[in-house]
Amino acid sequence: MAPLSLPRYAGEFLLRPEMAFLNHGSFGACPRPVFKEYQAWQQRLEEQPVEFLGRRIHTLLAEARAGLAAYLGTQAGNIVYVPNATYGVNIVARSLGLQPGDEVLASDHEYGAADRTWRFVCEKRGARYINQPIALPLANDAQFVDQLWAGVTPRTKVIFLSHISSPTALIFPLAEVCRRARAAGITTVIDGAHAPGQIDLALDALGADFYTGNCHKWMCAPKSAGFLFARPECQALLEPLIVSWGWRSETPGESQFLDYFEWRGTHDPAAYLSVPAAIEFMATRDWPAVRAACHALLLDAEARIVALSGAQPISHPDMFAQMRTIPLPPCDLGALKARLWDEFQIEAPQVGWNGGHYIRVSVQCYTSPNDLDRLVGALQQLLPGA
Repeated sequence: MAPLSLPRYAGEFLLRPEMAFLNHGSFGACPRPVFKEYQAWQQRLEEQPVEFLGRRIHTLLAEARAGLAAYLGTQAGNIVYVPNATYGVNIVARSLGLQPGDEVLASDHEYGAADRTWRFVCEKRGARYINQPIALPLANDAQFVDQLWAGVTPRTKVIFLSHISSPTALIFPLAEVCRRARAAGITTVIDGAHAPGQIDLALDALGADFYTGNCHKWMCAPKSAGFLFARPECQALLEPLIVSWGWRSETPGESQFLDYFEWRGTHDPAAYLSVPAAIEFMATRDWPAVRAACHALLLDAEARIVALSGAQPISHPDMFAQMRTIPLPPCDLGALKARLWDEFQIEAPQVGWNGGHYIRVSVQCYTSPNDLDRLVGALQQLLPGA
């Protein structure tokens, strides 16, 4: 079979056609059929709000959870919908009984909002939050695990890691980390904001104690659709972030875990209920082939960009999927971002990380080779010494 040619499904998205949108990783983009389903759920809610939110919602959410759970490789009772991965991190961080002197170990590649969550909680509890340095470039998974594990001490109670890191876009080898952590009695909490839709997931097999992710990024669901997974043995550790009718419910549901996090006051559940439509969108469009084509296009773009500065890639190609952080020569990143948009209508984030300068490029099924040509051409004009 011939490789899939991009952009295969550009016409199915609402994105403005005049721009090169190379920042799917920040907020995603919702396809027309999924957005239509989202709006239909909102209309059904408004047609009879009491029936929808008072009598039907738990059944509707259970059906939507079942579809997502099957996609994620777990059981429906192990996940709840939350607005986003940061919300899920907050639930877990605030629930775990950290004590003075305990340590939470993370890498120095973590997302800023999650870093702030753990620092906030650790400061309140007298615990320490440690960002273990993971040096680049990375040649293989073992190199990552060895560098991370050098930060484990007898006081390490929690390991918090991204599945795919936000600043560096690297896929971390979680299975081995979770295996070692379980053997050492260390709780694992995973930020999977960028993983669902971009790589295959099998949460039960992965072995993490807690895993939170977004459906509105690479799964292409509407905004404010995320999930929190908790192993059955760990669900009782979690406390409601918002205390509402699910706490000590007079009519308990399937589990305390679901009661705590599905009953959190009035909110619009349309994004959650549209997740099965996003899963169907991917399933009917040969998503494995889409991802492979995106990876190939991105690999070619990286080679052309690093040639401008003579830099080397930050990892082996197997350690990224549809999003890649690519080194740039020293430059004014703020000015570069502004000029890429103002002069070339290119949306791509610049990353200042550990003293280095990078651009993070996302490739999705609507991305064309011309979009990458536009980016490379713009960088040739804007980068110093290019």
